[in-house]
Amino acid sequence: MALPLRPPVPVATVQGTLALDLEPRRSVPTLAPVPHRGPVAEVVPIDRRLRRGIEDWSRTYAQAAVEIVGGDRPVTQLLRWSSREVYDDLERRALLVARAGKHEPGHGRVQPVRPRVQAVHACFLSADTVEVSVHVRYGPRSRAIAARFEQRADRRGRHWCCTALEFA
Repeated sequence: MALPLRPPVPVATVQGTLALDLEPRRSVPTLAPVPHRGPVAEVVPIDRRLRRGIEDWSRTYAQAAVEIVGGDRPVTQLLRWSSREVYDDLERRALLVARAGKHEPGHGRVQPVRPRVQAVHACFLSADTVEVSVHVRYGPRSRAIAARFEQRADRRGRHWCCTALEFA
């Protein structure tokens, strides 16, 4: 018994992928400033001052984290404010970047471009748990960081602790 053959289907130049223009850009891109509109959605209502405080604090934490990974700071600077898993991951990332760049992690180095935190947006899951998205700019390139902070208590009082940190 012979199986019927299907007629050949022409192959498109782009098959289910994002079509990208691979020609070099001839003009300088212009970036219009995006006005800050405040929180897009709330999971739990939070006082505006508390929101502003955690966004400022997480901006500082994220700036330190990208400087640690880049080799500008020692990872020990975030020891108190990081869970063991986050601390170990930051240390691993800093060592990998240092190995690739042939420098010593945490001792500063000459970089052509330094990372800068551009924007931080917080979403409170409860009064003591917040997830934060961070936009980091490396010269013309951008990266995103997602972090989860939980309030912890120790002998010195309550403080925010980063329990999850993802680089994208």
